[in-house]
Amino acid sequence: MSRHFDIAVIGSGPGGYVAALKAGQMGASVAIVEKEYLGGTCLNYGCIPSKALLASAELMHHIKHAADMGVDVAGEVSVNWTKIQARKDKILQTLRNGINALLRGRKATVFNGRATLNGPGRVLVTAQSGNQEFTAGKIILAVGSIPSRIPGWPTDVTVCTSDEALHWKALPKRLLIVGGGVIGCEFACMMQPLGVEVTIVEMLPQLLPNLDSQIAAALTRVFTARGIKCFTGTKIEGLTADGKTATATLSNGMKIEADRVLVATGRRPNTVDIGLESVGLSVDRGFIRVNDRMETSVKDYYCIGDANGRCLLAHAASAHGMVAVENALGHPKDFTAPVPNAVYTFPEIASVGVTAEEAKAKGMPVSVGTFPFAYFGKAMAANDTEGFVKVVRHRETDQILGVHMMGHNVTECIASAGSLMHQKASVSEMAEVVFAHPTMSEGLKEAAEDAIYAALHLPPRKVLRAVAAV
Repeated sequence: MSRHFDIAVIGSGPGGYVAALKAGQMGASVAIVEKEYLGGTCLNYGCIPSKALLASAELMHHIKHAADMGVDVAGEVSVNWTKIQARKDKILQTLRNGINALLRGRKATVFNGRATLNGPGRVLVTAQSGNQEFTAGKIILAVGSIPSRIPGWPTDVTVCTSDEALHWKALPKRLLIVGGGVIGCEFACMMQPLGVEVTIVEMLPQLLPNLDSQIAAALTRVFTARGIKCFTGTKIEGLTADGKTATATLSNGMKIEADRVLVATGRRPNTVDIGLESVGLSVDRGFIRVNDRMETSVKDYYCIGDANGRCLLAHAASAHGMVAVENALGHPKDFTAPVPNAVYTFPEIASVGVTAEEAKAKGMPVSVGTFPFAYFGKAMAANDTEGFVKVVRHRETDQILGVHMMGHNVTECIASAGSLMHQKASVSEMAEVVFAHPTMSEGLKEAAEDAIYAALHLPPRKVLRAVAAV
């Protein structure tokens, strides 16, 4: 007889394993199925390995500029890519072990193999050691996404996605990055300090097409100053490869030769051949659509994370997972929280909410406050003065519509903005928060003050906030 569980989770990424832990915490019997490594894409092919490699690259970047801070580095400073990769691999193994221990602690049953839905309430696990089937009252799909590839392009070792690039055994001398989104920009920032000649080609008019245009322009200037070649509004008309090098023909007539080509043109849902038809589930452009409770169109089936198409971010998946479990176990809850974005270039980029351009396109009356980090004592002391904070305010309601930051450690600072938005605080209330000094987070207060025409550390605005009569 097959085993039965209250909840089954398909996939152990940041959505899946958190859902399993939450289910166990709430007293449910839970099974979780993983076809490869615990932690899914984020831990093994995304968030964590990329940040480990970026940390080494950023250290090299700072060493190259150490003299600016009065530190003279004598002798040759070199990159040992083998050691960098070994450090990364150790981090991944440590975190996998940690997830495994957490799942054991919540008495979750882990199945290693490929899961497919095999009719209502049934899950088939296919593995080299043999097949197993179990049943579950509720099933949560946390199958994630995979890198997109460009049809017709070469598939030899010179043309790869982030899945392969994070685990390269050797660094290329010349790297062509196709796509200037988050993945492309992080890889460009990572590779350049390690001695790689980097070129980015982005089809749309700016790098980071989905983020604030002022931030995108600032990052382009930073990259250009570092010698990273950026072509925006440019298509790749053709790509050839011979197993050693690849040659791209651009829409501007240029040809670029590279030792490696990184295809960073986005990700697509990993929903093919998982048995959706056996339970009556359909997809929309590959995504399994859900409501705010993570419920699909089929009773007792939920979908979280990248595969539902709502927000392809690891922390969103974790939040989805907890909401799905609560609803599955009879505790109605909607997911409505604002989700921050983070880009781990250096300087870092972070945002939450809408951009000024998006707000204006929706017809909202907007007031924008900005504050440059170059004015901050903390930024000067850390020798990280690039960037700024921007607060987008609804001019009539004082609502925080969005916060956008570029600078040192802003991926940590954005949590404050997200928290204030989640609590539906106003821009005026943000301006009244007392932030520690000297910190980068003070930029939130300064930009909020500017958005209500009350900034003290900027030249006076022409429009002043009205002062109530006494």
